[in-house]
Amino acid sequence: MADSQTAAAARPRRSAEERKVLAGTLVGTTIEWYDFFIYAQAAAFVLAPLFFAPLAAENAPLAQVVSWASLGISFLFRPLGAIIAGHLGDKYGRKMILVLTLVGMGGATALIGMLPTHAVIGVWAPILLIFLRIVQGFSAGGEWGGAALMSVEHAPRNLRSTFGSYPQIGVPIGMLLATAFMTLLTSSMSEEAFMAWGWRIPFLSSVVLILVGYLIRRAVDESPVFKEMQLRKKESAAPLGVLLKSHKKNVILAALIFAANNAAGYLVIAFFASYGANVLGMSRESTLVASFIGGLGWLAFTMLGGRLGDRIGKIRTFQIGYGIIILWAIPMWFLLDTASLPLFTLAIVILTIGLGPSYGPQSALYAEMFPANVRYSGVSIGYAFGSIIGGAFAPMIAQLLLNRTGASWTIGVYIAALAIVSFVAVSLVPKSVEGSDLHVDEAHREHLAAHPEDAPLVEKAVRPDGSH
Repeated sequence: MADSQTAAAARPRRSAEERKVLAGTLVGTTIEWYDFFIYAQAAAFVLAPLFFAPLAAENAPLAQVVSWASLGISFLFRPLGAIIAGHLGDKYGRKMILVLTLVGMGGATALIGMLPTHAVIGVWAPILLIFLRIVQGFSAGGEWGGAALMSVEHAPRNLRSTFGSYPQIGVPIGMLLATAFMTLLTSSMSEEAFMAWGWRIPFLSSVVLILVGYLIRRAVDESPVFKEMQLRKKESAAPLGVLLKSHKKNVILAALIFAANNAAGYLVIAFFASYGANVLGMSRESTLVASFIGGLGWLAFTMLGGRLGDRIGKIRTFQIGYGIIILWAIPMWFLLDTASLPLFTLAIVILTIGLGPSYGPQSALYAEMFPANVRYSGVSIGYAFGSIIGGAFAPMIAQLLLNRTGASWTIGVYIAALAIVSFVAVSLVPKSVEGSDLHVDEAHREHLAAHPEDAPLVEKAVRPDGSH
């Protein structure tokens, strides 16, 4: 009786802590991906003629390829950002790094909104644009891994996939915010005004997000949630060499599992809108509306994917998602090519039915694939390399295929091939890892034995009832 009363008394506190963790992980990824998506949509519509003007005048399709390449280059610097931010965070404190990464990401976004174009400063325009894009990627490195582990390690064992879907849904929410903003602007001003100055507004608005994000992160910093994030980082951040020596297979599998979802996701984020407007002749507002509805589908099916992961298994949920993508990747282009807004939108929404199940359970599955002593590094590096293989240059590759063949369905072949690789990769993960003990308590004890000075940190990272 006493034990049940104690558990009942602890449950509200635990529930409040869980809500704080889920909100913190959701808000962080939403702000990060808003900045990424604003750039992606600008790459679709304005960067080629404004920053790569001479090339655009001579060869517009090639200029669009270069614009997509500028989108992908930041992903190459995410692993480096993760490594350096982790080192500095351990040495000088996580608070400073959280603030620096936020200011770096949001500041670079705002500065892009103030950049002079090629017509004003010539070749320095694309050089500065690419430099700021690199700053964005460097600043964003390592953030997803911390959010993913926080959400999963706070979850009851039978709800890991559901809890882990919260940092995942920050991606479609960030897309929805960016798309809604861009749609509002394009529908409320002339094409000339939008190209002259209107496109800058979403970038400049990132200043507001810096302030909001700072206030939220300051609140997290003052709570046990931040202390636990700091502890997880110290416990399970392994050097790259150590990780690859003992867990190379799982790092490779993690990267390949994410590759196809990230590639298909970036088509939804930006390429479809560009394709509809620039190739099919649809209005920019129409393609953005279709993308927005696709974002809603992505959000809903990602949440469903998280719940399915707890009900039928994470690996099986991934397999269902990738199976849908494999089957739909080619046929969807015949709907897109009708240039009918309802059919164009339907094609995107059906794709998100596959995106959700192959994304929602990702945090939980990744956490279960790596032991506690290398979990943070394994999750972060697997994710970072998966985004390089998959989404970093997916729009550019899609544009190259379109330019070379003139047949849109060849892009579907590319996505289906990637999805087959990801399907095989997730199928190679032993089902025995699902629901395994994450050994958080054991990691605490081992870390404390090696670093007794962190005793206050361990104490603050433990929940009121002594669990984690």
